[in-house]
Amino acid sequence: MTVLPADHAERVYAGVLGKIIAVYLGRPYEGWTFDRIQAELGDITYYVNDRADVALKHHLFLVTDDDISGTFVFPRALRAAGPDPSSADVGDTWLDQIVPDTSVLWWGGLGNSTEHTAYLRMRAGIRPPESGSIARNGQVVAEQVGAQIFVEGFALTCPGDPAGAADLAERAARVSHDGEAIHAARVVAALVAGAFTATDMDALLDTAIALAPPDCLIARVHRDVRGWARDGDWKATRARIDEEYGYHRYGGNCHVVPNHAIVVAALAHSGGDFDRAMTVVCTSGWDTDSNAGNVGAICGVFGGLAGLSRQDWRGPVADRMYLPAADGGGCVTDAAREALALVDAGRARTGQPPLAPGPRFGFALPGSVHGFRAEDGRTGVANHGDGLAIAGAATVLTPTFIPPEARDMPIYALVASPSLYSGQTIVAHGDGPARLVLSYYTGADEVRTIEGPPFVDGTAEWTVPDLGGRPVVAVGLRTEGPATLKDLDWSGAPSVTLTRPDDGGTMWRRAWVPALDRFDARWPEPFRIVQNAGTGMLVTGALEWRDYTVTADVTPHLAAAAGLAARVQGLRRYYALELAGPDTARLVCGDTVLAERPFPWTYGTTYHLTLTVTGDRIRAGIDGDTLFDLEDGSLSAGGVALRVTEGRTATQRVEITPTPPNEVSS
Repeated sequence: MTVLPADHAERVYAGVLGKIIAVYLGRPYEGWTFDRIQAELGDITYYVNDRADVALKHHLFLVTDDDISGTFVFPRALRAAGPDPSSADVGDTWLDQIVPDTSVLWWGGLGNSTEHTAYLRMRAGIRPPESGSIARNGQVVAEQVGAQIFVEGFALTCPGDPAGAADLAERAARVSHDGEAIHAARVVAALVAGAFTATDMDALLDTAIALAPPDCLIARVHRDVRGWARDGDWKATRARIDEEYGYHRYGGNCHVVPNHAIVVAALAHSGGDFDRAMTVVCTSGWDTDSNAGNVGAICGVFGGLAGLSRQDWRGPVADRMYLPAADGGGCVTDAAREALALVDAGRARTGQPPLAPGPRFGFALPGSVHGFRAEDGRTGVANHGDGLAIAGAATVLTPTFIPPEARDMPIYALVASPSLYSGQTIVAHGDGPARLVLSYYTGADEVRTIEGPPFVDGTAEWTVPDLGGRPVVAVGLRTEGPATLKDLDWSGAPSVTLTRPDDGGTMWRRAWVPALDRFDARWPEPFRIVQNAGTGMLVTGALEWRDYTVTADVTPHLAAAAGLAARVQGLRRYYALELAGPDTARLVCGDTVLAERPFPWTYGTTYHLTLTVTGDRIRAGIDGDTLFDLEDGSLSAGGVALRVTEGRTATQRVEITPTPPNEVSS
């Protein structure tokens, strides 16, 4: 059994933080030249998002970004296929998690965006690694920068194993890339994995480049850049990179070679020091957020959490992360939760059991705040090792859904479902004059905060009330003075009816992830959905839902099939009860038909579909009659969805109720 570093979890967390901090640091001036950055910003030493004296690309600080979402969504292949997924397995995760034309990727079109090109190839039935090959897409497209952008999540599951990380990263990268891009991805992954145990950056760079072919272009880049770096002048190194390996020599929108050279320069000139590396990689220009993200993850692991503490890199981020994907309840998340998931993936890879399950917000990792912030922006909130310490009177919240400042994102839309719903019970532990609170969107799309019970003997417990279909956007505490939140959690399926609230608004619709062609607000039915070709899904709920019943009225109109899904984990992993033509009812698990039987149905008629999932047992019925009752252990948990294949269907309401405790199998 592989021996993991004693600070394994902390270094994974530092790697996640290093990645997201660096992306947010480099994003506002992505694509700028070195000369423009010098003229308008000078040397980059800290976040510049609030600079009003320059025309920054985006003034928002926390935004959806493909460099972050791809890095942490694609490793979901590890939970679906195990610790050593093939390229095809990772490609299946792309198809399962990516919401078409919306999430994760730059949707630049065939032959223009490498990842979009590979995605279209897979949608057309071309399997990885051919989907990303030079033979299929040409050298320029296949050698863009994306392969090295997205590998850190995989590499963080290979602590102290650079060779294993390089091989895993190559399989993941070949979904969309080929050639020199693969060599660069192998090197970046090896640097991340090796940083868990390395103490010298030069030695780590030697180890990593040895995992690429010695005669490849990426190897020559390393030899040149590290040689130039020996004089200690990083700006001279950058100038030589521009001359020898610049964009004028390598085609496409964002070629891997120039940007990999900047990554190497930042590591060589900084020796792994996070602050110094950020100045070099961000000031050098080109793909600043992507390159900074690579360097940030490597230096984050290399220096650990202490290396992120020389200035307040962590405070503005507050652990918050957005991962827009088909798993709606996992889209609004935080760095500590994502790090712990990667820690367990790394333990599985090394043959060790997962960590003991903890609360959703347990503050176990040093300094973690799980996205909690004081609403007034002034009250101090910090984790000094005994939970979240709140300095004074304040309302302290963490988002459970799209927060107001994230409703209108530039470039990459934030699709998400809430992670907390009516009927679920919140349990928190802490002390001080504090009580639970939650916020939800009203019909006017304003945020309203309501109070729950106070701490009594260190515990507060509160079942979320019926909000009339309105989504919960945040949860936390309101305190009249200093207080501590030791942990906060909720579990189980909700008891909720999802429909258009009486007072309307738009955010109730945003609580559904629309992986289909049309989901418009203008129609009388709350849920009128249309799919022109193939199957579309309208998804809500959370991966943690296990045993429950979901019921919905379904009125198909000119549809090849229409139905209801439970335990939805993505666009290809779910159980569904469908009305399918001609005159058939069927129960499916993804693409597999579990059972079917004759069932005459007609367009324009409303049917009431019910799915009950309890342990491995699945019961499905229409209009009160049970049609299927069987066992299948493929999926143990997940949200719900409405489905339509090649046509239109409409629904008035979707009801979810938890399975009574006496019916839950052991």
